[in-house]
Amino acid sequence: MAGQQQVALDAGGVVLERGGRVFAGIPDIRLEPGCSLALTGPSGSGKSTALLALSGIRAPAQGHVLIGDTDLWSLGPAARDRLRGRRIGFVFQTFHLLDAISVVDNLRVAASCAGLRPNMPHVRRLLDRLDIGGLAHRRADRLSQGEAQRVAVARALVNQPAVLLADEPTSALDDGNATSLLALLIELARDHDAALLVATHDRRVLDTVDQAVAMVPLQ
Repeated sequence: MAGQQQVALDAGGVVLERGGRVFAGIPDIRLEPGCSLALTGPSGSGKSTALLALSGIRAPAQGHVLIGDTDLWSLGPAARDRLRGRRIGFVFQTFHLLDAISVVDNLRVAASCAGLRPNMPHVRRLLDRLDIGGLAHRRADRLSQGEAQRVAVARALVNQPAVLLADEPTSALDDGNATSLLALLIELARDHDAALLVATHDRRVLDTVDQAVAMVPLQ
């Protein structure tokens, strides 16, 4: 409809299960491009499982997840993988970089796995923006934790996704570094017109994002 605001992520009625039993729900979410949201709850509340459901990695017990106007869980596995690679960026807690190859090759692989040709000017801009341009040819296993985290953010954005998901990105950071990383995530998401969802139990995040919702225990 003309004039209707675009929605990057629309999740409704999402219920999660563990070991065959329902244990948590995700509050209904509608995120527009450039907006940010914190999904909160204590450790064990299901935040990481929620991100897996919102990214098409682990099926929810019920509910819908739309990326744009595409229902993620109505797709077959191959189509869902393609959509995730091209339209969803994921910053994992443990980074999941390929240690034996360089920083820039980690980004090339992320593009290639999505069936895309790496946009090298975009790759270089991302690395420079994250202050790791000088590390482009360093092997991932020779990075500090902070450097690896920034490479993980670059990899999540390399395919210019519509939705950026980040799992506990500030959990190991002091106040200064946490504030800096959150500001950078929000700025990069806005610059790329992506919706940002951060799963966190860190209350420092709440003062930074546009809105926050809490996991709903169902046991």
